[in-house]
Amino acid sequence: MITGNNASGTYYVFNKKEQSIPIVFIHGVGLTYEIWQPQLDFFKDYSNLSYDILGHGKSSLKKQNINFDDFSEQLIELIDELKIEKIHLVGFSIGSLIARNFATKYGDRLQSLILLGSIYKRSEQQQKIVNERFNQAKKELKLSKQALKRWFTDKYLKNNPDTFEKISSILSSNNMANFLKVYELFVKHKNDEDFEKINTNTMIMTGEYDVGSTIEMSQELNKIIKNSELKIIKDGKHLCGIECSDDVNFAIKNFVEKNE
Repeated sequence: MITGNNASGTYYVFNKKEQSIPIVFIHGVGLTYEIWQPQLDFFKDYSNLSYDILGHGKSSLKKQNINFDDFSEQLIELIDELKIEKIHLVGFSIGSLIARNFATKYGDRLQSLILLGSIYKRSEQQQKIVNERFNQAKKELKLSKQALKRWFTDKYLKNNPDTFEKISSILSSNNMANFLKVYELFVKHKNDEDFEKINTNTMIMTGEYDVGSTIEMSQELNKIIKNSELKIIKDGKHLCGIECSDDVNFAIKNFVEKNE
């Protein structure tokens, strides 16, 4: 296991196994690589790489104005420095938007692509809701723990208080200036990727009850991304990678092995 910051200030955890194409995990806004622990444990016998995106956790953010290209550059610099040629890329929430951007620019470095909890063409009402959440965070300079109600089922939160505390702790540890820069990108995303440039075999996955990254959004992405397939996680909400980790892990495993 290799951990540390690369030359550009990105904090990463690399579990290197010989003769294995790494599975790379990109987390969501306001979170850190730690949300992938169920996956890192499950894939411990595979090469895997997780990292903190710009301005999150232990990764620095020096630029005032940022865009999705900056996040793709962060990842390409990281895998180049680690001398990784090909990756299976898994992006969650804003991480899936980063993965989509990466796929349009560096598709030759991808063995497969997995988009978990991805957004596409929010309705006017959906856009209004995320705008209000962003404005509230900007005004209060803190993150509401109400997010966890959208990310997990009530039953799961009741039975897993440790997870509630862990995710709450990560949210409250954010550098709010950096968080707001990244959150604004997520809120104002225009779905302006050149989807024609995504030529990688892709799995689009979301939770059955995810209200922000809905089944309908995933179905639309499935229509416009060629060589893609759709996977709905039964009973899952936004952070189904934690709550429904077995289903998510086996879906990733089957897709990765099919595309080795």
